[in-house]
Amino acid sequence: MAIEIKNIRTSKGMLQYNISGDGSPKLVLINGGSGPIEGWMRVLPALSAESSVFSYNRLGVSGSDKPQEPQDGVTIVETLREALAAAGWEPPFLLVGHSLGGLYANLYARRYPAEVSGMVLIEASHPKDLLLGDYQTSAVKAINRLLALFDSWSAHKKFSEVHFVQQTVAQLNDHAAFPDIPLYVITGGKENRMMPEAARRKRWENQRELLALSPQSQHVVAKNSGHFPQFTEPQLVIETILACAKQIR
Repeated sequence: MAIEIKNIRTSKGMLQYNISGDGSPKLVLINGGSGPIEGWMRVLPALSAESSVFSYNRLGVSGSDKPQEPQDGVTIVETLREALAAAGWEPPFLLVGHSLGGLYANLYARRYPAEVSGMVLIEASHPKDLLLGDYQTSAVKAINRLLALFDSWSAHKKFSEVHFVQQTVAQLNDHAAFPDIPLYVITGGKENRMMPEAARRKRWENQRELLALSPQSQHVVAKNSGHFPQFTEPQLVIETILACAKQIR
């Protein structure tokens, strides 16, 4: 499926986006950290056949403008809302967030509960995932410090969202409770051998804890997937998103 990438102007810069399909509810796909629109290509055709879908590249991703200020969660949510409005999209939306995009979807729903009718979290970040760094080896910690130093030398990379996750989590905790909406949590079931056993167990606990956000939650385990079920088990992801859409309807 070839998609048409368009540009849309926001107060924070130009964003690349795509709208495909024509149906309800309106799906908004929120990428993981630095992930491009193309990361949804294995699920986008089927979703577009059933509903209307908005996907986009955040500032600093692919051909979108480079960020000129810190990309914390509130800034990202507000920029997304501005882009949706400029594209003529009115809420409510079914938000689909992968990895770090799950934090932004979570924050969006807390800031604007009336605008979100449902949510699907795919291998989504949990606020407590910040603590998983405590399980890293000294070598990994040293590499991460070095990468952060390199980014600090770049005029744009210093504003990258990956440097403001802690601030995003603080913003999340400052907001009201998550709304009572259909919520599906997709977790990859394959073992990540690069992560210490203690960290794997804790992350699984965090994924299960996401279910407590809403009384209408369901847990879906992608048994043959790691961190990218939309690549390795696209049909499962499609079916889960459409199940959420059906529940909303």
